[in-house]
Amino acid sequence: MNAHLLQAALLAWSPGLRVTRAQGDCAVVLHRPAEELLDRPLHQALGISAERARELDALAREDRRAVEFISSALGSEDATPLRLALGMDEGEASTCVQDLNVLLEGAPPVQISRLSSSLSHEIRNPLSSVKMAVQTLARNTGLSDRDRRRLTIANREIRTMERMLWLLSEYGRDTTPNIDAHALRSVIQEATSMVAPELAERRIEVRVDEEPELPRVRVDPNRLRPVLAQVLLNVAMGRPEDSPVEVTLRRGPPGRVLMVLKDPAAALPPEENGTLFEPFGSRLARGAGLSLAALRRVMMGQGGDVAAEGSAEPGMVFTLTFAT
Repeated sequence: MNAHLLQAALLAWSPGLRVTRAQGDCAVVLHRPAEELLDRPLHQALGISAERARELDALAREDRRAVEFISSALGSEDATPLRLALGMDEGEASTCVQDLNVLLEGAPPVQISRLSSSLSHEIRNPLSSVKMAVQTLARNTGLSDRDRRRLTIANREIRTMERMLWLLSEYGRDTTPNIDAHALRSVIQEATSMVAPELAERRIEVRVDEEPELPRVRVDPNRLRPVLAQVLLNVAMGRPEDSPVEVTLRRGPPGRVLMVLKDPAAALPPEENGTLFEPFGSRLARGAGLSLAALRRVMMGQGGDVAAEGSAEPGMVFTLTFAT
């Protein structure tokens, strides 16, 4: 297979640990063009110690297709994580080298993908028990006003934890969404109802301005609603009490409908321009730090997208694009 399709570099070396062949995306993965790697010591080509290079050579010559992970110093300040598939090729020790940063760019972290479902399940069970206990206590008519306020706070925090767990689970989920045509206004109203108690506490209303005769959009509402609910709540929490959250629905390019969400209180520092939709990458993603990352993942998984416009000054606009 063509190494360029894999975003990989292919290296082979002599028994003296000098590079004899260099192919593929060497400039991207190993930060040097292929011609500069030829006849270079293996440890220099990989940015590792000479001792580590000898260990990799021994593994390659066993020809068991061993996989090793190394931390490589390739001229940048930060070490580069590399994946090496080692073996023999045409009588020479060789390796296929991939940059894990490039390989996993845009993908959910492996740890989140593997742990999210089991972690959510393990936490949801005791959390459900706590929720039932709090709700049972709240039905006690003999409680003082102070105790009722405490139970109100407890209920609010339980709902927050439930949304955080859902975001964690959704961001790591890779199952196929159940997509069908739905009225976007109805999906937004259902999402709003999921955070209605929090909005009511601040006396904040979500106002939807919809263009007439807007076509239905193709979404999986069960997966979109909770993510959208958290994003709407994030915007609401930055608003003064008794102020609305403004949402506009209108036609976009052919086959697209746009949802425009204004956040007058938010600002986008220049250093966060490239990390806004990464998990834990922005201060705008309150709570679990996954709301914007999960939103983009859900939108793209359903044939849509989300973009943001803003600057260091307060006032941001999020535009969600839906397929019809």
